[in-house]
Amino acid sequence: MKKSLFLWSLLWSMFLPLHAQTMTESEVKAKVNQVAAQLQSMQCDFVQTKSLKLLNQKMVSKGKMYYQKSDKLCWQYVSPYNYTFVLNGAKVMLRNEKRSDVIDVQQNKMFKEIARIMMNSVLGKCLTDEKDFKVTMQQGKGEWVATLVPLRSNMKQLFQKIQISFHQAQMMVSMVKLFEKNGDQTTILLKNIKTNAPLNAQVFSIH
Repeated sequence: MKKSLFLWSLLWSMFLPLHAQTMTESEVKAKVNQVAAQLQSMQCDFVQTKSLKLLNQKMVSKGKMYYQKSDKLCWQYVSPYNYTFVLNGAKVMLRNEKRSDVIDVQQNKMFKEIARIMMNSVLGKCLTDEKDFKVTMQQGKGEWVATLVPLRSNMKQLFQKIQISFHQAQMMVSMVKLFEKNGDQTTILLKNIKTNAPLNAQVFSIH
């Protein structure tokens, strides 16, 4: 369960661009699909803040994220601990300072589902996949906010809802909020985003 929550927190910290113009909800979703499909690579810094309901405590971590079309993703936590998640094709690697675990997503139903949703989010399909989420869009000052309510039973066990804020002027995700079933909340801020720049292949190496 802890690994599933961790992987799902990674899932929603993806780049999904938007035009800074007034659009209907369907137009926003269509634009996400259109522009995100053109994304070849991405790298950024992130700040993740997890609020624990029972302990009334906040945990802040920082790191870097890399994406390479169409099936490579890497999250590197660098503070306050070192932890790396790599998705490369059908393989997932979880590595900390003491050990590495490699998982074949084809042999693990939950991991296979997570990998599918991860790729769909980068391609923009998460906003139009009616099998996974009920999606509503709201326009705020300089942003669109997508609220995703899980429809699948296994996802309902993890999350109440997920909110993704899109900064219209910069055409990218600015903040993601995960509302967990137990009342905990995780907020992820993306910063210093670079797109379609060459990436070192070693970032996605699994060993």
